[in-house]
Amino acid sequence: MNLTSHLLERALKLPPPATRDVLVQRDVRVPMRDGAVLLADRWAPRTGGAGLPLTLVRTPYGRRGLFSALLARPLAERGFQVVIQSTRGGFGSGGAFNPLRCEREDGLDTVDWVRAQPWFGDAMVLFGGSYLGYVQWAMADQLPPEVKAMVASVTESALTMEFLRADGFSLETPFNWGVMVDGQEGRFAMLRQQFTARKNLRALNTLPLNQADVAAAGHRIDYVQDILADDATEKWAEIDHSHRVADVTVPVSSIAGWFDIFLPGQLRDFRALQDAGRSPRLTVGPWPHVAPAAVRIGNRELFEFAGALARGEEPPAREPVRLFVMGEDRWRDFPSWPPPGYDERRFHLQPGGALAADVAGESAPDGYRYDPADPTPALGGVRMSMGAKAGSVDNTKLEARPDVLTYTTAVLAEDVEVIGDVSAEIWFRSSLPFADVFVRLCDVDEKGRSFNVCDGLVRLTGAEETCLANVRLWPTAYRFKRGHRIRVQVSSGAFPRFNRNPGTGEPRGTASTLRAADQQVFHDPAHPSAIVLPIRS
Repeated sequence: MNLTSHLLERALKLPPPATRDVLVQRDVRVPMRDGAVLLADRWAPRTGGAGLPLTLVRTPYGRRGLFSALLARPLAERGFQVVIQSTRGGFGSGGAFNPLRCEREDGLDTVDWVRAQPWFGDAMVLFGGSYLGYVQWAMADQLPPEVKAMVASVTESALTMEFLRADGFSLETPFNWGVMVDGQEGRFAMLRQQFTARKNLRALNTLPLNQADVAAAGHRIDYVQDILADDATEKWAEIDHSHRVADVTVPVSSIAGWFDIFLPGQLRDFRALQDAGRSPRLTVGPWPHVAPAAVRIGNRELFEFAGALARGEEPPAREPVRLFVMGEDRWRDFPSWPPPGYDERRFHLQPGGALAADVAGESAPDGYRYDPADPTPALGGVRMSMGAKAGSVDNTKLEARPDVLTYTTAVLAEDVEVIGDVSAEIWFRSSLPFADVFVRLCDVDEKGRSFNVCDGLVRLTGAEETCLANVRLWPTAYRFKRGHRIRVQVSSGAFPRFNRNPGTGEPRGTASTLRAADQQVFHDPAHPSAIVLPIRS
């Protein structure tokens, strides 16, 4: 074992190895029903490997390098066989790379192929995060009894659909992902990605936006063009497997992050299993999409949860839901999501920037000017971009902008614990028919520093008339401490996480004109704007 492997094992907190002598079969050919052949690598202990429980990983990111060091070798040294397969169209696998669209059929064909191999025993588990978790969901309702468990991290059953919401298009994540996978098989690809963040950001300022891929990569990228198309939601509907989740019977452990782009969908999938009478497990930590802590917990669930089931044993007992409660900074267990004992309470926007339980009296609306040529920037929160800090950050500079309104409670006399779904009801009017409303929940500490907890955005049409903007924020688990204050931000953007609203109603891919707008936020008895928090009873 080299020093790098030793350090990785310590960082991942892996159990002691059973052997260091590992057999690797590379470029194993796996036939699909349409004649395409996908390539896989099989890892196993050199002695006694046949018949051991098998971990199947299907990935579009290659089978070597980090996957070997972080996953395949450590598992093969600890009592598993491992098959890592490159999905269609990448890293030697046949067929065309068409993201997400072939994973159901290809996944089921791969599972059947594994079951037919002489070295397979009687137990298989599925493992992976993000795209590697989506491929599990794509086939989860038709898995054979040999599949004993799924461990799916920072993922959901309708992966791209969260980006394509008509009421709030997430731009940064799918664009950066499309550019990344387009060039990932080139020479020095991993090194080049470290230097592409600024170039991608400049490209996202391109008008029209359907030229941004050319600005970033020098050519058109089919995935980017597809997500920008007017009919993108219809085009991508076939990759939505959320309607199948209730029919999944294999035990599932989900690992999620409070600042992950896929959190709402992941919690939706968990609830579907929960409501169908299954016994899923959920772990949600204080991390964004990419985080070493999430990898460690995923590995722990693979060994303790999936590994036990693969051996015909019961996993260690725990409550179904384990949440890291931010602010309190402690892991706690609950019987369900959302947990019982938390009731909705409204904190109403007030004149003068106050926030209180009572509805405001008669008062004039607050206003700000939103200019898409200088869009309100995304700061912290749900980010998936190299060079952009995700998670909870100091919002002082953001709140100093004239296009951001803030509303803040008095100093809290006691702790306030918020766990569950968060939403906002903002009475709003714009000088233009087309506008966005972005709402962010923050914790203001004793020093006056404001740290974001969760947020969300909704896109409006008909905004020239006073209307109610119902904003779905990311779910959270947070304890506002005594002596702190609760704050709500209201603005009209978080660029480039969300696509900026040009104010013209033009399609997102071809919009070429930017129009500034004067926005108003109301808080009076007829227009009781509020944030709705699930607070511990």
